[in-house]
Amino acid sequence: MRLAFLLFALLPALAAQGFPSRQITIVVPYSPGSTSDLLPRAIAPLLAQSMGVPVIVENRPGAGGNVGAAVVAKGDASGHTLLMAPSAILATNQWLYKELPFDPQKDLAPVINAATTPNLWVAHPDLPVRSMLDIITLAKAKPGSLSFASGGNGTTSHLCGELLKTTAAIDLVHVPYKGPAPALQDLLAGRVPLMCDNFSNVIAHVRAGRLRAIALTALKRHPQAPEVPTADESGLPGFEVNVWYGFAVQAATPKPVIHRLNAEIAKALRERGVAERLDSLGLTIVADSPEEFARFVAAESAKMRKLVQASGARVD
Repeated sequence: MRLAFLLFALLPALAAQGFPSRQITIVVPYSPGSTSDLLPRAIAPLLAQSMGVPVIVENRPGAGGNVGAAVVAKGDASGHTLLMAPSAILATNQWLYKELPFDPQKDLAPVINAATTPNLWVAHPDLPVRSMLDIITLAKAKPGSLSFASGGNGTTSHLCGELLKTTAAIDLVHVPYKGPAPALQDLLAGRVPLMCDNFSNVIAHVRAGRLRAIALTALKRHPQAPEVPTADESGLPGFEVNVWYGFAVQAATPKPVIHRLNAEIAKALRERGVAERLDSLGLTIVADSPEEFARFVAAESAKMRKLVQASGARVD
């Protein structure tokens, strides 16, 4: 009996010793082209080299990221399947959706918070707005005529718009897409006039003149765009919507495997080429421990619950 207990206790360590034993798949729950897709693709070659097995990125978009997240949450618990898990997946969707095919708190284990960035309100240059006050004034003059794109129901870009609607008491039309990349394509084409997407997704288009920066959804200006005011200083006190990019695995994954993945991802994030690329996109590398990330997720989840309730956003 005692021998059986010792063997059971040693199983996680033995699993870690044999890890990885095959290809590792990083599931991205959004379409190609977004930061959620860029970040794992940036580190995948380094992980493959360091861990000695192929590392591929697989896009599984749909339902605000819930389709891809469910694949990992209900799948393999060996650590060979990772989830790119932005804030919407781990902290927000559970408060937005009436029903989820998984429980982020019970079915997923946080591995590492890779990076974070604020959101940025941007407009197509043809829209006659240059400030948050302009948007609010235009929306009030023509209720229901102004629309904003998002990467899908329940994403931070959706929540950002809903928060503006309730904070400023205006009527905006939400246009959801299957990921931030197709939403951004329609914004650039002028088919939708506004979006509150994350800084790293849109800043290159702002610099190229294809989009106009309106306001940063943070309490401090961004060092890479110091000329862009915050929503807070634009007449919306406390208006803050950030997005962070974590990695998670199925909850039953052995802790030694989780710590191995954490160490490998942290090392890849700090590689000079990757770090410089992420910095150029306005991303701040976090690279915390699994325990630190778990505490952060719990705090963010409580924060987002209040934010969702205050905004009135809901996805059935």
